[in-house]
Amino acid sequence: MLLSRFPRLHFAHLPTPLEPMDRLRQALGGGPQLWVKRDDCTGLGMGGNKTRKLEFLCGEARALGTDTLITQGAVQSNHCRQTAAAAALLGMECHLLFENRVQHPDQNYLNSGNVFLDHLFGAQIEEHPAGSNMDAAMQQTAERLTSEGKRPYVIPGGGSNPVGALGYVNCALECISQANQRNLVFDQVIHATGSAGTQAGLVVGFNAMNANLPVLGIGVNAAQEVQEQRVFNLASATADFLGAENIVQASDIVANCDYIGEGYGIPTGGMQEAVLLLARTEGLLFDPVYSGKALAGMIDLIRRGHYSDDDNLLFVHTGGSAGLFGYLSSLTVDSSQDAS
Repeated sequence: MLLSRFPRLHFAHLPTPLEPMDRLRQALGGGPQLWVKRDDCTGLGMGGNKTRKLEFLCGEARALGTDTLITQGAVQSNHCRQTAAAAALLGMECHLLFENRVQHPDQNYLNSGNVFLDHLFGAQIEEHPAGSNMDAAMQQTAERLTSEGKRPYVIPGGGSNPVGALGYVNCALECISQANQRNLVFDQVIHATGSAGTQAGLVVGFNAMNANLPVLGIGVNAAQEVQEQRVFNLASATADFLGAENIVQASDIVANCDYIGEGYGIPTGGMQEAVLLLARTEGLLFDPVYSGKALAGMIDLIRRGHYSDDDNLLFVHTGGSAGLFGYLSSLTVDSSQDAS
């Protein structure tokens, strides 16, 4: 599987670290061995999983002679923040279309965290109400910019198309290489699944290597059946794009969507506990929308005895800690609590 056949720019700090989470395991009273893949350390604009995708997306954009990047996401989108940083790095304009998915947001959510960084990187921002057809809105923006003499490149939400998913095919290769170097055998990879590109890329990469390594996506915004179909469709398209048709079966795609709570971007008690626990046991910062909820799911499954003490679990940290600042009013932090 030769990923160098595809246009790519190299601005991610790779390979990202693979680290044990022994103090978390201790705090949970034992259970499986826990490891974290630090994709919060990819470097670009505070890092995160979208940086891997953007290496291939921006590679294609550069090959096409693009001078403007367009993408969309929620107001506190990690993907939008990393796209804005990539555009700044490449000397391109960046247009971000925000969908106001969270009801009754406060000023922290609207102006702090990722939003502040978007402005810092020089992005131009459009706002749209919840439920808008964001793909159509991006196309309208692209047509307007083209009429003004620009050469725009449209990136789907989350960077999740076959080009972007190549970033996580590459991550799968990286994970297996690191496991081999350290004589580790992982029993499952766990991560937050939303726009589907991360899970689709990992499944394709592991299957292409016959790694026999299951991937569990813990959902943040859709019901299980919807999410699994979304991931399967993208994984199949990514495999076809690579010339590796039929290496993904529907049974390879597993999503647990029991930890979404009231909806996308709405804090849950489990997420708050997980974010605080990881901060105070491992010194790691996780975001409240994606990895925080995925951590809550993994922790709950461990507590319920879903895994044995002999299992090795790899949690992929997809970044997004800048989003914590957008949730200052809704995250409860008890300074007297001792997580050790």
